[in-house]
Amino acid sequence: MPITPITIHSIHTGQPRTINDEGGRWQSSIFRELIEGPILLTEGGLVGDKVTDTRHHGSADQAVCCHSMDHYRHWQEVYGADLGAGGVGENWTLLNANEETICIGDIFDVGSARVQVTSPRVPCNTQQRKVKLPNWVNATIAALRTGFYLRVLTPGMVQAGDTLALVERIHPDATLWAVNDCRYHHFDPAFAARLAALPELMGSWQKHFRNRM
Repeated sequence: MPITPITIHSIHTGQPRTINDEGGRWQSSIFRELIEGPILLTEGGLVGDKVTDTRHHGSADQAVCCHSMDHYRHWQEVYGADLGAGGVGENWTLLNANEETICIGDIFDVGSARVQVTSPRVPCNTQQRKVKLPNWVNATIAALRTGFYLRVLTPGMVQAGDTLALVERIHPDATLWAVNDCRYHHFDPAFAARLAALPELMGSWQKHFRNRM
């Protein structure tokens, strides 16, 4: 179990908007704004948060997108980039969150809500376009500092400073790091077969591992 409590450092929500940059005109909700004070977390996500790309985002298994503050310190060292909390468009920036110590299916109480870990986040070109750092997607995959998603089991109020209290660990060997590693670096057919049948894992990830067997 995690030794140091995981805490919400900050909460961010966004709405679809049009961005004009050197690459042209595009739409995204990735430029999320800081939320002060309590906010309602529903099964569909945070009140006031709306995704743009509903093909790849917005399912109940992606109700909350999380990223670790430790990762931003890493990118500061690697790139000299001061991205800061919310820098890759997550809903929750977390303290003491580590892909090596968080597992698929982990259930946490946070505020008056209850949530469950569903999958790592897949790095995408939208993130790279926002942070304006070369090779961002490949660098994220190389470091396996992807962040992750939560589904909401019990709606409730949450706010910055709330601690994620681990209620249950169902699959102690299915850490986010191990799942990422199996997908991107060291494919293990036996582990992949187990992941493909893991009901707590997001459906698109189950399908990915089924298709590779």
